[in-house]
Parts: sequence; C-alpha cells; structure tokens
Amino acid sequence: MKIYAPWEKAFKKVSTPFEHFIHAQTTTGKILMFMTVLALILANTPLTENYEHFFHTKIDLSVGSWKLSHSLHHWINDGLMAVFFFIIGLEIKREILVGELSNIKVAILPIMAAIGGMIFPALIYLGINANEPSAIGWGVPMATDIAFAISVLVLLGKRVSTALVTFLVALAIVDDLGAVLVIAIFYTDQINILPLGLSGVTFLMLIILNRFGIHAILPYFIVGIFMWVFVLESGVHATIAGVIAAMAVPSKPKQTSINLSKDTKKLLDDYDKYPVCKNHTLNEDQKVILEKIQVRIDSVSSPATKLEQKLHLPVALIVIPLFALANAGIAIDFNSIGTVIIEPISMGIIFGLILGKVIGIFGVSWLVIKLKIAKLPDQSSMSQIFGVALLGGIGFTMSIFIADLAFLGSAEYIFQAKVGVLTASLLAGLSGFLWLKYIAKKPI
Repeated sequence: MKIYAPWEKAFKKVSTPFEHFIHAQTTTGKILMFMTVLALILANTPLTENYEHFFHTKIDLSVGSWKLSHSLHHWINDGLMAVFFFIIGLEIKREILVGELSNIKVAILPIMAAIGGMIFPALIYLGINANEPSAIGWGVPMATDIAFAISVLVLLGKRVSTALVTFLVALAIVDDLGAVLVIAIFYTDQINILPLGLSGVTFLMLIILNRFGIHAILPYFIVGIFMWVFVLESGVHATIAGVIAAMAVPSKPKQTSINLSKDTKKLLDDYDKYPVCKNHTLNEDQKVILEKIQVRIDSVSSPATKLEQKLHLPVALIVIPLFALANAGIAIDFNSIGTVIIEPISMGIIFGLILGKVIGIFGVSWLVIKLKIAKLPDQSSMSQIFGVALLGGIGFTMSIFIADLAFLGSAEYIFQAKVGVLTASLLAGLSGFLWLKYIAKKPI
C-alpha cells in the first residue's frame, strides 16, 4: 500500500505526464525546434541587442594567477558542448562494443552509408566553392543532426520499422565520429605543444584508472576536467576532450550479473524478517539491507552506462537547447535573403545536405545491397532508405558548430552558412517526413 503525502496525488496528475514527455524520444527535437524559433525571434525583434549582449557577457574562471576569460557564447560552445561530445563518445563506444556496430555484417550498411553521406556533401560543397576562401567550409554539410532526424522518424510511428530507426541511429553515430575527426584534424589552427602533451598525460591517467579497475565516477570527472583545460589551451577544439575522455571510461561492470537475482532474493528475504513499523519507517538493519541491494545492483552496471543514463536528460534538455539559443539567432533581412541563399556558401551547404546526403546515403546503400555486401534492414524497403537519406540532410547542431569553427572571424560567412544550414535542414526534414508518410513503399 502506497503512502501519499497530502498533495502528492494531485501533484502526480501534473508531474507524471510531464515525466513521460521529457523522457520521450521526440522531446529533444521538439525543444531544439522551439529554441531555434526563439533564437530567430530574439535576433529579429527590438530585443536583438539584449540577445547579443547576453551571450557576449564575459565569464571569468581564475585560480591564483591562472585565468580563463571567455564570453557566455564561448563557454557554451567549448564547455557545455564538451559534455555533448562526451555523450557522443559514450554512444560510439557502446555501439562498437555491444550495439549495431559490433556485428560487422549488420554494421556494414550504416557504416558505408555514413561514409558516402559525408564524402558526397563535402565534394558538392567544394565543387560550388572551388578556388574560393569559403572552400574551407567543406565540413559543414557532412553532419547529420541525430536528435532532429530521429524525432521525425518516431513521429511516423508504425510506418517505419524499428530496424530502420536503428539503421539511422547507427548511421548518425558513424557520422558523428567522422565529424569529430574532421574537427580534430582540419579545424585546428595552431597547436601548443606543452598543454597538448599535458592533455596526453591526463588521458594516460584515465587509462590507468581504467586498468586498475576504478569504477567510481569522481576520479574520471576530476581528471577529465584537467584534460578539458589542457586541450582548450592546446589549440585543439576543447570538445574533442569529451570524446577522448569517454573512450577511457570503463564499459564493463565491476561484477557480472550472475547470481544477481539469487543474491537480491536472499537480501529481500532477510528484509522481510523484520516487522513493519506502524509509521512505515525503516529500522537500521533494514536500511543496511537496502543499501546492500543497491550496491549489488550498481555493481552490474558500468560507469559508462551510468554516465550515459545520467547525462542524457541534462544534455537533451539543457546543453543542446542552450547551444541552439546561442547559435541559431541570425538577423534575417527578407529583402536580401534571396541574395544570401544563392551565395556559394549557402548553396554549397543546401545542395550538400540535400543532394549530397541522398547520393551518399541512398546511392551507396543501393550499391552495397546490389553487390550483396550488405542487406536491407528488416521490414524496410529501398524507398524508405531514400526517405532516411532525405532526413540525413538535417544537419543542424553539428553543422552550425563546424561552421563557427571553419569561418571563425568572418561574421558574413558564418551568417551565410547558418542560413544554408537552417534552409537545408527545414527542406530535408519536411521532404523526408512527407516521403516516408505518403510515398515510400512499405515492404510486402
């Protein structure tokens, strides 16, 4: 029998639906869309000066003579986004160890499709921006925004199979890995050897913690903070520290799940030996037993799994929305928007994300299936793969992130890139949804 506080039942009528909402797979995409629209509104109203001033507010972090001083915009892009990249690192590691990417026969299709979906957009962009300073932005149309793309698929419900959703998730994970490598290799201007070497030392410390079987999260967090600072000072983009740190976090539990049920039942039997108190409080022995049960349950969950579960909601509900609010606000002059869209940067991104992704994802998938190198996902058709390829053109978060790096110091180029990303993402999302809902043929 559950004991309710005086107002608990009434509160649950409000809180329970809200809890279901924030845990829903489509929530991140919906919040991201809302924050994008809000950023566009703030950037195109009399509030634009307040909006810009807010994100250019300086925030200082100092210890003794050492000092870090950056704008709020910089802290979001280099600090909070490192947590986002940490989650990406954990997801990549999980997929490789136990997920769709662990079985090469299953993984070959999304891997090849993702590679095609990165190469062809970059080639199309370079073709449009050949011999121009803007050619450096070739990495912008390579990325797929997993939150938006998955949200669109989930909205389609039973019209798409679980295997097709899994295909898109695996494809996006490989896509994210490619984007991380592009950022690390091609969008790093100047390397400072000493902090880079110190970041290597901190990574070695994380590996040592792993090899010694340390499963407490705090030591990894402390060393990871130092790694982030050293990577930031080295000139390599600080978010890369998040991915690297994730690779060192243990993915194996401290104990196997063998005998978990038996051990838990024994402890529960011991717990039931004590009489129930009238006021439903626990005696000290019962508290000790419950703590033992909790410890036993925790022992079969790895630190990587715990961190992924604990950080998922903060990243989905705070980090990514804040990034969208800080980066999606572009002042649109509707009299000149037509001119901006036909600039080489905008056109390269639009054609790269839409045409390039379709050629890369659908074209490569069709080829490897025809050559019998891979097979279609269960209960899926090539027509549906085409729809997924269209959704692959939603490049919001990572594309804007790479644009800020590629065109650092050029507000005009960044503006053109953001217009291209927003336009392409809107067209790709709508066309992908409509194709899968009304045109794509389901397998017979």
